[in-house]
Amino acid sequence: MSKVTVVGAGNVGATAANVLAVKNIASEVVLIDIKEGVAEGKAMDIMQTAQLLGFNTVVKGVTNDYSATAGSDVCVITSGIPRKPGMTREELIGVNAGIVKSVASQLLQHSPNAIIVVVSNPMDTMAYLTLKATGLPKNRVIGMGGALDSSRFKYFLSQKLNCNAQDVEGFVIGGHGDTTMIPMARFATYKGMPVTNFMSEAELDEVVKSTMVGGATLTGLLGTSAWMAPGAAIAFLVNSIINDQKKMIPCSVYLDGEYGCKDIFIGAPCIIGKNGVEKIVELPLNDKEKELYAASYAAVAKTTAVLKEINAL
Repeated sequence: MSKVTVVGAGNVGATAANVLAVKNIASEVVLIDIKEGVAEGKAMDIMQTAQLLGFNTVVKGVTNDYSATAGSDVCVITSGIPRKPGMTREELIGVNAGIVKSVASQLLQHSPNAIIVVVSNPMDTMAYLTLKATGLPKNRVIGMGGALDSSRFKYFLSQKLNCNAQDVEGFVIGGHGDTTMIPMARFATYKGMPVTNFMSEAELDEVVKSTMVGGATLTGLLGTSAWMAPGAAIAFLVNSIINDQKKMIPCSVYLDGEYGCKDIFIGAPCIIGKNGVEKIVELPLNDKEKELYAASYAAVAKTTAVLKEINAL
């Protein structure tokens, strides 16, 4: 029996709960939200597809009742507010830090052994906050962003190659942001062969640029943040934990010397299993990639410094 809690029943959280259920990843999924009736309604909506789609997962929705989350193996935090017009980055961090810290504390009261997956923005910084505020071991706090960014990278690669997305491999490291993520073009493959065998450097550079603005592109088209791929990326990551798949997934994790970085959450390839982050994989970066990673680290560190300045910890 496995249990997953998803905090925040908005588009991303509800989609994650739906994918977790449809793919039978967990025996039970608890969807919790602060707004009366929202989690209950979305859970009921999902459960009314069980017979149609043939899944056995039980999805429950509750309003602010963290006792219902007791015994969760994995807890996913999607709650928080988006940046509003006129709101500074510092204000956004301050508001979401308060939300995330409160949520993490309540989750651990009822599920002290849970692994926490952080999705709330700014994600790298909120993952850092979660680790420092809870005192959890670093393997049990994971930021989801790299799984999503890598999925978008593979999508754009498959589009440019006009091939099945399942035949493409690629991943993204660095910070979870338009200017901080690093699609690792040198390691991208099509059926095990470098993608540069099938496309020009200019075409590959176009794919990299499209990946970096992938979230912003969708926001422009939809008028709001995307939710299908983020929700699926959450479920993909949780699946590797719940079923001890030991997949290599780029995640935002706490670095303490790896890649020359210390005291920060930033994206790196990781082996993800039942213990959470079971290994951080250090890639042999070339000089250009080291330069990009150092710049990403500096940008994420600047945002994390804001968190410290506003005394969120």
